[in-house]
Amino acid sequence: MTGPTGPGPAIEPPHRDPELDAGLLDPLRAGSPAEAATGDAAFLRALLDAEAALTRAQAALGAVPAEAARAVTDAAADPYRFDVRSIALRARAGGNPVIPLVADLTAAAGEWGAYVHRGATSQDVLDTAAMLVAARTLGGVLADLARSEAALAALAAAHRDTPMPGRTLTQHAVPTTFGLKAAGWRSLVLDARDRLLAVRDRLPAQLGGAAGTLAAFADAGSDGGRGSASGDGGPAGGDGGAASAAGLPAAYARELGLAAPLIPWHTLRTPVADLAGALALATGALGKIAADVLTLSRTEIAELAEGTGGGSSAMPHKANPVRATLVASAARRSPHLAASLYACLPAEDERPAGAWHAEWEPLRELLRLTGAAAHHTAALAEGLRVDAAAMRAHLDLTGGLLVSERLSVVLAPLLGRARARALLTGLAARTRTEGRSLAGLLAEAAVDVPELAGVDLAELTDPTRATGLAGHLTDRALERR
Repeated sequence: MTGPTGPGPAIEPPHRDPELDAGLLDPLRAGSPAEAATGDAAFLRALLDAEAALTRAQAALGAVPAEAARAVTDAAADPYRFDVRSIALRARAGGNPVIPLVADLTAAAGEWGAYVHRGATSQDVLDTAAMLVAARTLGGVLADLARSEAALAALAAAHRDTPMPGRTLTQHAVPTTFGLKAAGWRSLVLDARDRLLAVRDRLPAQLGGAAGTLAAFADAGSDGGRGSASGDGGPAGGDGGAASAAGLPAAYARELGLAAPLIPWHTLRTPVADLAGALALATGALGKIAADVLTLSRTEIAELAEGTGGGSSAMPHKANPVRATLVASAARRSPHLAASLYACLPAEDERPAGAWHAEWEPLRELLRLTGAAAHHTAALAEGLRVDAAAMRAHLDLTGGLLVSERLSVVLAPLLGRARARALLTGLAARTRTEGRSLAGLLAEAAVDVPELAGVDLAELTDPTRATGLAGHLTDRALERR
């Protein structure tokens, strides 16, 4: 057999579904824990868990036989018995994947199939599954944020007094410390953690039936009657009563480890909007860290470097800051996804056409981006290399102009504000035009300025002693838990 470049064995294509989304154009999420937690298999698992939990909750309240709960749970236990591609294709007929999944699960449950999805509507199950996927994904996100927090705390403590140029509007401004910068990054990570924790603890189950009234559950029997599995909210007969139906959402939530909803939220999309906001903030916070690393790892700055830089297809010498690059890409994509979810808030009627459907992919992508960004940021923080010598050398790039603010504050009471400003403005201009240091020029000028007698100009013009309360602020930031 002839291969593509001449005689030899043919190269066989990999035996994979060519329609599989393997993350070819998204190296950020490819292989990340968030990818596995949000993939089609994970959503299928969550949908099956939601269906099985509903039957168990009904059984716990006496609305269906215990045998039915066991049978449906067993049938839903193995997601690999269900063809996710077939479900996806058949979903076009009803507009969502729950309808074909219910048909398949009903068949899998055999004689107890009539109790699958009993009284529920498709949105109940899909919304609940989305909250399950979010909760499971956030577990990994929070673990990675904890890694980042620990690594950044260590960097901040180790470099509490490592001086470096503070930059504003791209230019050197006044001295700061790398410890304070790292402590600031850590504060952002903790901000993200706190918001994600709060949202995760409030993620609710969804249960309301066809129009959010729980009517089908109230009408369903509690005597173990077979009822109907008509699927989208149809009543199952019997005399279960309102009391059992009223307690069902809380029982359902307990089965899943989700929060109990006060009322059905089919068109009250606060849970999704809150989740979107927390995810976008987290990704943006991590993007700030990435942006700083990208700037400070430039060749001409080189104050920071990733522990393992990425290569280039054309330039063998390069060690690109790939992790920071990928995190930065997530931070630029996340706001638009959150905006799409916010745009779904004005959902019409008791269940909407289009608004609910428009949430699914943006929410999954936002979970993926945040999870992958957290994963890469943790590795970035743990491997970050700090060049304190480069930071110190860069303090002198402007010839000492970095301390001009400090000089203004100290000299104004001695010379008067106008005179001090005139003196420093002139010396700063000479520093730029003559290429001499501000400290040297000030020492010369002091001969003719008697008010400067006794002033320790060497200390006053030393940029390493002009970091203000950076050390104190770093300590204070590190006290936060």
